[in-house]
Amino acid sequence: MTLVLEWAHMTGPELRLLAGRPHAMAILPLGATEQHGPHLPVSTDTESAYAISIEAARSIGSDLPVVVLPGLWLGMSENMNPFGGAISVDFATLRGIIASIVRSLKAAGFSRLLIVNGHGGNMNPLAVIIRELAPELAFPIGAATPWLLAADRLAEVFETAQSVKHACEGEASLMLAIAGELVRSERFEQAVQSSREDGARPPRGFTRALSYAEQAPVSGTEGDPRAATIEKGRQFLSIQAEAVADLIRDERQWTQPDAVWAPRRGLGPTDGLLA
Repeated sequence: MTLVLEWAHMTGPELRLLAGRPHAMAILPLGATEQHGPHLPVSTDTESAYAISIEAARSIGSDLPVVVLPGLWLGMSENMNPFGGAISVDFATLRGIIASIVRSLKAAGFSRLLIVNGHGGNMNPLAVIIRELAPELAFPIGAATPWLLAADRLAEVFETAQSVKHACEGEASLMLAIAGELVRSERFEQAVQSSREDGARPPRGFTRALSYAEQAPVSGTEGDPRAATIEKGRQFLSIQAEAVADLIRDERQWTQPDAVWAPRRGLGPTDGLLA
């Protein structure tokens, strides 16, 4: 019998049994809907997050109770609006969606949530959302951005860069491996020819609102997709999925959130153990 790992393909009773197991975890692939140059679809971040989540869950198998939620295609992508194709939410909406998912998981009996993030623009919002929601809802929540989680190993696969950029060799390779029919490889040359490397780059330690039209003028592409191959994509997928699976298995990352807002918490223990 094939192990079912996708929430959307399971029945209510099956999910109820899974939720009843100790430390049952739901994985939420979180992406975005935004331009990825003339050669990759606007679903790139969501497709990649979902594929990595499924591959990680498969590698765990039945050892731990994990299930992959439907991919969330809404992220914070307002900086991509100048290029067309973006559907974005604001911070309050993204926070509200994730809070609602966590409340639903708690009601269903699940114990943990891992967000597998495929979009760079979600990273800072997620850090704040988790910092607020985990103690507020008394629920372990973690977010992983696999391109960064496994950066050292991924660097060995790249030819044209040391890390992922945007619609680059990395993302193009991964999409070739998981949804090759959506990749316009004949437009790789166009993406490079119309890209510019003179975009705005705020100095480290400084933050401001920055449109992607300022950061990557003309094509919205950073990096060189011409070096993309299916073989590299399979390596990128395997490495990232392995890193996510290791994170799921690491019990040190899934302790119960400290009730930092509890009355008199400042008078309690500080050794990680709550009275």
